[in-house]
Amino acid sequence: MKRLRLDEIQGNEVLARPLMTWDYQIILPEGTLIRKEHIAKLGELGILEVYVREDETGQIAILKSELEGSFHEKVRDILERHTYHNNQDLEELSRTADSIISTILEEEHVVERVFDIRERNSDIYEHSINICVLAILTSLKLNLDREKIHDIGVGCLLHDIGMRYTTLDFKEKDVASLSDPELAEFKKHPVIGYTSLKDEEWISDISKYIILYHHERMDGSGFPLHIRDIPFECRIVNVCDAFDEMICGITRKRTKVYEAIEYLKSFQNVKFDGKIVNVFLTFTAVYPAGSQVITNEGDLAVVISQNKDFQDRPVIRVLRDKNGKRVEGEKIIDLVKVHHVFIDKVLE
Repeated sequence: MKRLRLDEIQGNEVLARPLMTWDYQIILPEGTLIRKEHIAKLGELGILEVYVREDETGQIAILKSELEGSFHEKVRDILERHTYHNNQDLEELSRTADSIISTILEEEHVVERVFDIRERNSDIYEHSINICVLAILTSLKLNLDREKIHDIGVGCLLHDIGMRYTTLDFKEKDVASLSDPELAEFKKHPVIGYTSLKDEEWISDISKYIILYHHERMDGSGFPLHIRDIPFECRIVNVCDAFDEMICGITRKRTKVYEAIEYLKSFQNVKFDGKIVNVFLTFTAVYPAGSQVITNEGDLAVVISQNKDFQDRPVIRVLRDKNGKRVEGEKIIDLVKVHHVFIDKVLE
C-alpha cells in the first residue's frame, strides 16, 4: 500500500482503503478502480490524498494514456480538416498507424497478456484508435506479416470517415431505433468513405475494403452490400469494430464488456469468423479489473487481476459477505484455484 497526493493520481489505481466523508459515509469502497473522472470530484470534496495498492494493477491499458491522447488528437485533427476528395492530409494517418504498431510492439510480452478493456464513452475518433489497437493485437496473435498489419491499421483509422458526411449524431443511439430515412443515411457511410478514397494510390486495396466492408457479416446480414465472401483482414476488423461499438456506445446503447463478449460468442461462425473471435477473446478480460461483482455465494467482490488462459476466472477480493457485512482483513479468491466460486452478476 502507498499514499498518493491527489495530483499524483494518474487513473486506474486500485484503492487500498475506502474513501469516506467526515461523518464516515463511504464515497468509494476499498478495491475501487480510480477513474480519471473521479479525480476532480475528489478534489471538490476536499480529499487530498488516497491509499492505493502497490502490487496490484487496475486496468491494463494497451496504450499508455498520454500516447492514446496524442493519437486521438492527431486523428481528430486530420479527419476534421478533411473534405471530400481532398485527401492530401490523410496520408499522415498511414504514419500514425505505424506509430501505433510500434508502440504496441514495444510492450514486453504484449501478445501473451490479458487486457482489461473497459466500457466507456467514445467519439468516432477514439473509436477508430480503439479498433486499430484491437485489430493490431488480433493480427499479431494471428501471426500476420507487418505489411498486412499496417494495412489493417490504416483501414481502422479511416473506417468511419464516411460518418463525417452524415447529418445524424449516432452516439449512444441504437440504429435499430432510427427511422427508415435515418437508417438509410447511416448505411451509406461505408460507401461514402470508400468512394472518397478509392482512387488514392497511397492506401492499399485492403485498407479500402476495410472502409467498405466493416459492417458486413459472414451470413449476409450486414450492410451496405450484404456480401458473405469477406476478405480475412476485413473480418478481423468486423470483430473488433462490433465489440468496441458495443462497449463505447457508438450506434447503440453502451453495454458491459461481458455482454459484448457473449454477443461475439453467440454469433461466431455465423456473423463473425470463429477463429478470429477465439483469438480476440484470448487477450480480452471478461471482467475488467475494478469491476464490482456478486458471486454465486452472494458475496460482494471486486476484480483485482486476471488469469492468463482463463479470461472469465479472474482473481477477486471479497468486500462484503452475503449478509452485507464488511469482510475484515483481506479475502482474496483466485477463481482458477477455487472451483466452486464463480461470478454470478456484474454490478452497474
